[in-house]
Order: sequence, then structure tokens, then C-alpha cells
Amino acid sequence: MLRTLSGPAMGSRWTARLDCEADLAAELTEACAAAVERVESQCSNWRTDSDLSRVNAAPVGDWVPVPAHLMRVLTKALDIGRASDGLFDIAVGALVGAWGFGPAEGRADPAAIAAHLGKPLRSFDTLDLDHSRQLARKRVPMTLDLSGIAKGYGVDVLMQTLRDRGVTDSLCGLDGELSAQGQRPDGRPWAVALEEPDSTRRSGRSLFELSDRAIATSGSYRHFVTLGHLRVSHTMNPRTGGPAVNALVSVSVLHDTCMEADAWATVLMVLGEAAGPDFARAHGLQAIFLSEAQGEIRETLTGFVPA
Repeated sequence: MLRTLSGPAMGSRWTARLDCEADLAAELTEACAAAVERVESQCSNWRTDSDLSRVNAAPVGDWVPVPAHLMRVLTKALDIGRASDGLFDIAVGALVGAWGFGPAEGRADPAAIAAHLGKPLRSFDTLDLDHSRQLARKRVPMTLDLSGIAKGYGVDVLMQTLRDRGVTDSLCGLDGELSAQGQRPDGRPWAVALEEPDSTRRSGRSLFELSDRAIATSGSYRHFVTLGHLRVSHTMNPRTGGPAVNALVSVSVLHDTCMEADAWATVLMVLGEAAGPDFARAHGLQAIFLSEAQGEIRETLTGFVPA
């Protein structure tokens, strides 16, 4: 029987869709919940007792013990930071808070905003990781924020948790980030909906099939704050020290891992509707760009083979 397992995680819910009996469903639900909780307890910037918060609170220059999940996410984040030449940077925590996102919960700080503008971030040059000893060290003051990569990683952990228990066909998700393995019970790939970029309601824009592939979406239409007459997206541009400002309303990236899809979607969202597709093509990224101009949504695809 096809079932949907679910539970709360990272301010949203995790889900796992698979064919199993009731007794196994209960066991898998418990295992998945525990796995996602471990990721959140290590990588959350909302929890003051998380391992990430310990790193953020540590004095500059001090080596801090880092558990396995957090080390994997930090390592991949710095790799993508280097590969994108700073377009993805996890040292945006103070910047995110200045604009009223994350734990700041809508309370923007004009003085902090002014202090960050025009100051590029480069955590891949200033955050040291000692993999042999499982330690991290900041060489300059910084506040790390993993919201652009941790949910994707959480989906990968969900999928691995199921694989470890013999599940070879499933669809896992967390707040819109999705990963599919194998097939549905009817032998078809898993059906995944691409959401319409509408802040007033949730509706599907298109439907496609996914198997042994992950997809993550970064968008400006769900998480934003309004400052006067200006609506500001939560996606920050680490090069400028301010929000990404362009016509893109949504970017979805397909990748082998959901963690990488999550981070690369953020990179493309920062680049915008003109530079984003060119970057995606140059780096072999399969992506769906939705941009808005005069009330119309324009779709641009990269990396897809024409039917």
C-alpha cells in the first residue's frame, strides 16, 4: 500500500512516500523523524543549542568540535562557495538578520543593513575545517546560516535512512525540496509538481516525472519582508551585502543530491534571469528559471534534452 509518512522538521514538515505495510510504516516514521532531528539539532540557526549555534558563538580563532552531519554540510557549502566564486556563502547569517529574515522574524535593522552593504563575504577563505579532528575555526567574525543547503541535506538523509532499511523506491521531501529513488508501485517514475510562483495561494504550474534524482527550488514569492513600498526577498547576494534584486521569482535545480540542488538553486537565484541561465549551461546544471516581467511569467530551461 502506498503511504505517506511525515513529521515536523525545520519549521516545516518532512515527508516520505513509499509502498509498505502499517507495521513497517510506524518503524520507518520513527527512524526518519530521528534522522531529521539529528540534522536539525546540528545545522539549525534557529536553535540556540544547535551545534551550528555553538560554532557561531565561539570566539574567532577557537577550534570547535563539529559532528558528522554539520561537517558534511559545511564542507559542501565551502566547496560550492569556491566553485561559484562567492555567489553561495554561508556567512550570511548577520546579513539575513539585518534584513529581518531568519530568527530576526521581520525586524529589519537599518544600521546593520548599512554596515553590510558593499562588503562581500568569502567564508570559503576564512572558515577552516579540520576533517581529521572534526573541528571548525572562524578566522574572522562571522555568523553562519545554512538555510540555503541544510534542508536539501535533510532530504538526502531521509533517503539514506530508507535505503539503510531496504527501501529502494520512495519519494522524500522537506519544505518543497524533493528526492526520488526507484519507481512508484505501478512501475512509473514519481510525479513531482513545479509550483506556480504565487504568494497568495499554492497551486501546481507543471508536472514532471522524477526517478533517482533530486530537485530543489529557490524563490522570492514565499519568504520576503516589506520595507516601506519595497518587497525584499530572503535570498542574499554575498558579493553586494544585500538582497538579490532581479526579475527571477523561482529557480529549480535537478541534481544527483538534494543538498547540491538546494545550494545551486540559491546561486542561480542570486545571478538573476540574464546571467543565471548562462552560468547553468556553463556548469552543466539542469535548471528551470521562472522570471516575471509586466505581470507575465517567462520560463527558461537549461540542461534538458528536447522531447
